[in-house]
Amino acid sequence: MEGGGRVSWIKYGPIVSLFVVLLAIWFRSPQNGELDDRLDTVLSSLLRAERKVGMNDVARPKVAVGFGGCVDLIVDGVSLLNKIDLPPTDQPLHHDYIENAKQLAESFAYFFAPGAAAERFMLNDTLFRELVEASRDLPGNRWAVGGNAPVMAGRMATEGCDVLLGGSFSPDFTDVLSQHITVAGNIVEEPDIHLILEYPSGASWGHYTSRRANRYIIHSDDHNPYLASMEEFAEKLQDFEPDLLVVGGLQMMDNFPFQSGERDALLSRLADLLSSSSPSIGIHFEMASFVEESIMEDLLHYVIPYADSLGMNEQELPNLLSLLKGSNITVLSDPNPRVATVLDQMREVYRLINQHYKDANAENDSANAKGKPLTRLHVHTLAFQAMIVTHGSQWKNTMSATAKASLTANRHVCGSNDIDPSKARLIMDDSFSVSRQEGSQRIPLQETRPVSCWDEEDYEICVAPVLVCTEVYQTAGGGDNISAAGLVLQI
Repeated sequence: MEGGGRVSWIKYGPIVSLFVVLLAIWFRSPQNGELDDRLDTVLSSLLRAERKVGMNDVARPKVAVGFGGCVDLIVDGVSLLNKIDLPPTDQPLHHDYIENAKQLAESFAYFFAPGAAAERFMLNDTLFRELVEASRDLPGNRWAVGGNAPVMAGRMATEGCDVLLGGSFSPDFTDVLSQHITVAGNIVEEPDIHLILEYPSGASWGHYTSRRANRYIIHSDDHNPYLASMEEFAEKLQDFEPDLLVVGGLQMMDNFPFQSGERDALLSRLADLLSSSSPSIGIHFEMASFVEESIMEDLLHYVIPYADSLGMNEQELPNLLSLLKGSNITVLSDPNPRVATVLDQMREVYRLINQHYKDANAENDSANAKGKPLTRLHVHTLAFQAMIVTHGSQWKNTMSATAKASLTANRHVCGSNDIDPSKARLIMDDSFSVSRQEGSQRIPLQETRPVSCWDEEDYEICVAPVLVCTEVYQTAGGGDNISAAGLVLQI
């Protein structure tokens, strides 16, 4: 009798499933139907914009990416803190680095409630090892290739590039990399581990509730701060002849206990590498979570002047702008900024960096110019992607690149190359102002042409909405994947 029941279900199951779907459509409210149709239209339009530029008819672009890498141990952040019996603090506080469990609780709470991404160096090796051991036993934990450089390299290889990756990795690490990635660097027995404390929107820890999904990252690296692969990377770079050079992972130097003058020497060697590269090679610097003011000042001296492209998120943009204006580091900013606010900040960063370039070269002709002007700026936020690209620069296909960055945000966070509109929502406004200045133009979000582009001064601006993933698989590495995908179509 039981067997007959199973046969009946197998026989009629598809009919029942179809009937359920038809009922759901029949009873779906008109409002929900309109929202679903809107998401479908925006998605198909973004996909069409992405496909306007193909990679099939061109030779694989060559990209060199440095530096470092790690193994990410990804866990549910609240579950880990509960497992080690770390109670929620009554006082959220910012700490430049973490020395004990109390500071960890205060720092985590500080970023958890607003849902802002953060990364901190843990000075206490013993506590870090205890956290890693506790994480190994947590249900649902995952190990993944981590670090800005390997993640960006992986995305670029997936999108059709040949990649030279600078980093010191274990044999097990290199075995899982794409066949289109060549490693330049030393072999290490034990890779650095980064602990990724993920949390979804609406997660609770004591009386704190997260406003959006995000992650809090802890590391206690031995290898990455020293840019140990830089020498071999520089040697292989000459024969590799890349179309683009990408620099990331420098936040591993933030608050690391270097000997006096050690960090300056490393960054000076990096500046020599960047300045000696061919002027025809684009150089992109991917920002990260920096909290130490002195390293930000070092970046303004050693790295940013040689980069003609910058990528960053909504936290890192006001941080960089604050420093460019001579103010202090901005530790925490609005995790859900309006489009107009971000665009105004982008314009100012673009203007200030290029003014610095002009001032530094006031007495030099173009043949003897020091550094490069900034010609590309990409900011990735939860709700939208925004790019500024200088007219006549080497960066092409800005509209399609912005669309691809937007789609990649959903693909990475949802953990699927196929975007499911039922697991997404639009949180960008139906129209946005191009600036906070009074009387500024408002641009409506058009479902059939969701990427808005327009010209200003000597550059083009493009803005695209993100189909925000509602069933989060992973937020860590989002910015690296998004930036890398956007760059692929512009080289």
